[in-house]
Amino acid sequence: MSARILVVDDILANRRLMQAKLEAKYFSVLLAENGPQALEIARASAPEVILLDVMMPGMDGYEVCRQLKGSAETAHIPVVMLTALSETSDRVRGLDAGADDFLTKPIDDFALMSRLNALLRYNAVTTELRQREASGVKFGAFSEEENDTLNRDVNVLVVDTNPYNVKRLRQPIEEAGHRVFTLEEAEGLNKTGNERLDIVLLGLSNQGYDPLRLCAHLRTNDTTRALSIIVTVEERDQALAGRALELGASDIIQQPLAPEELLARIRTQTRRSRYVEILRARVDKGLELSVIDQLTGLYNRRYMNNQLTLWMKRAAMGGTPLSVVSVDIDHFKKVNDVHGHEAGDTVLQEFAERLMANVRPKDIVCRPGGEEFLVIMPETNGDLACSAAERIRRAIAAAPFDAGTRRSGELDVTVSAGVATFQGDEDTVADLLRRADDALYRAKTAGRNQVKSIAA
Repeated sequence: MSARILVVDDILANRRLMQAKLEAKYFSVLLAENGPQALEIARASAPEVILLDVMMPGMDGYEVCRQLKGSAETAHIPVVMLTALSETSDRVRGLDAGADDFLTKPIDDFALMSRLNALLRYNAVTTELRQREASGVKFGAFSEEENDTLNRDVNVLVVDTNPYNVKRLRQPIEEAGHRVFTLEEAEGLNKTGNERLDIVLLGLSNQGYDPLRLCAHLRTNDTTRALSIIVTVEERDQALAGRALELGASDIIQQPLAPEELLARIRTQTRRSRYVEILRARVDKGLELSVIDQLTGLYNRRYMNNQLTLWMKRAAMGGTPLSVVSVDIDHFKKVNDVHGHEAGDTVLQEFAERLMANVRPKDIVCRPGGEEFLVIMPETNGDLACSAAERIRRAIAAAPFDAGTRRSGELDVTVSAGVATFQGDEDTVADLLRRADDALYRAKTAGRNQVKSIAA
């Protein structure tokens, strides 16, 4: 997997060495010799990963990382800090600053490539989601609900056959206010359906099972695919940890582990996975907003045109009939003028409900605008469409509408409808809609509250 990697180090020889290693693996490399330059390049070039030296004159790596993570433009870029410091406090300080991972100098090539590949998999997901994000929420600015998602307590599953290891992991996590489960406890949690797991702490060393197989299973199972997997490993099993990263593990903690680093890495991984969760929700919301009319919950004009194009192609290829019913509320302007727009909105919402209650599941009900509605009826000839339109007309006129305001009370509402059918290969969406509108106009001019059609 190729990508742009920004290498930040104040020593030229270190930059050149890292550049050679990365370019040998076909990465594109950007270079910065100090913190301000790194921030400028990160904003301008948006690298996929930043390899950041900790010890630099002036602005050190911790401050650079804080500024990167504090900016909406660069907060999503994974940062790996490169350091000769081996103290736990140094790693925790970096994680608190927002670093995604650490590599200790001299840099082991296998560890470097394993970490890069793991981070690039994550970055590929977030980049795709950020490109598709269409909710209109400015990146980096979380809503109250999104902040609740980011900050809720963490549910951690510990998988380790050594009871002593489980105890050592459980204590600091629970003291931090999170919840810990073993496999047996998590099974009960899953049955309740009320909560879900966030993190799996997976022991790799000295296990009575194949941890790599379990890691692969967690990544391929639909219910566990999104979990963050942190593997714990003894120093002699670094190759095993690298294989776990290739299989989809998110992070590595080397034993004996320090509680401060454990909690910092859980926090980092949880925020990362929840960030993806928020992006997915934004994309889903954006997709919904792009095709759904927010007042009535029906499909909007964009979706209507797309579906008409699709079903007309199918009808042309398969020789099956296709009809549309254009429906318009009679004298709707009077409802707004006399009773107010609030009453008008209430009428539109109830009208949409009655409309949906009187069509088939395969029919596509749209509100292209105002008091105009359109029903796309696949595999339906003109006679059946006219019968359906008449059923809709009767359902609307059968009972008065509650206008939802004290002064309005109940209102009698009627509709006019026009039916048109697909006429073959030369027919277009515009032609079909124009015929439906012509039929609707005939119904209006003939006295309203009736159905007219234009035969194929």
